[in-house]
Amino acid sequence: MTGGLETPGSSEGQVAPSSGAATPSNSSAQRLEALRRANEIRIGRARLKRTLASGSVRVTEILAAPPECVKTLKVQALLLALPKYGPARVARLLAQCQISSAKTVAGLSERQRGELIGRL
Repeated sequence: MTGGLETPGSSEGQVAPSSGAATPSNSSAQRLEALRRANEIRIGRARLKRTLASGSVRVTEILAAPPECVKTLKVQALLLALPKYGPARVARLLAQCQISSAKTVAGLSERQRGELIGRL
């Protein structure tokens, strides 16, 4: 046996044939565009977190009308950027509003969004 990498039914030293299903590969231009968009989102999130920490923007404004860079951010991560909000306080707030820690800002229902804004 050659290190346990053989597939069932293959004899020793032989490699199993590929399934024949080719995965679509992105062109280099598509990959570069995806990287550029991802970097823009990261930069936008970093700026937003800094402004939240400094107090120059209110989190309720962000939750009411989230910018594009925040829509895929987890609510928990957004709240952790606030001053005086640590993991325990954020977890308690999310539990009171019945919001999962995995929920994104764009994924909030109107009830969840309204209740969270009301508590903040």
